[in-house]
Amino acid sequence: MKKSLVLLLIVPFLFVACGYKPSSYYAKQQLKGSIFVNLIINLQDPRNAVIIKDKMHEIIVHRLDSNIVFDRKLADTVLDLKLASVRMQELQYDESGYNKLYRAIVKIEVKYKKDNQTKSFDVSGDYEFSIGDGSTITDTKRFEAIKSAASKALEEVISKLAVQSFNKKEVNEN
Repeated sequence: MKKSLVLLLIVPFLFVACGYKPSSYYAKQQLKGSIFVNLIINLQDPRNAVIIKDKMHEIIVHRLDSNIVFDRKLADTVLDLKLASVRMQELQYDESGYNKLYRAIVKIEVKYKKDNQTKSFDVSGDYEFSIGDGSTITDTKRFEAIKSAASKALEEVISKLAVQSFNKKEVNEN
């Protein structure tokens, strides 16, 4: 009992004492102020593009605790998102030779403009799924797989923003 109590007190102290800050803290430094999310729609896949904007809004509000504006002129930061590519990769076949396991791979281009500086990076995510008894991917399965892969990709945005804030500090210190 005493060991667990001591451990419970020491672990939080270590995180505070060493100056630990989550990556969302550094991402917030990159996207200070109000944010406008501009979705560049891929005409080949417009339905999936809308998912990206909704998920990015969710990340901005819930993880970064930032404000979203719906007028570009009111924004301190403009965030451009583009669904660059969607691929389906076959992973496993059954004994009859039909595909049973797939991987959806989504690549998203992210560009943001703040203080007359533009920075960009790509994020990607994947999601593995099986198609069950059928031999083809249904639209519903494809949509859900792309949605899950895009969500994983957009979760990576926070870490990429955090890394860019470190790069900025290194340049300013030198």
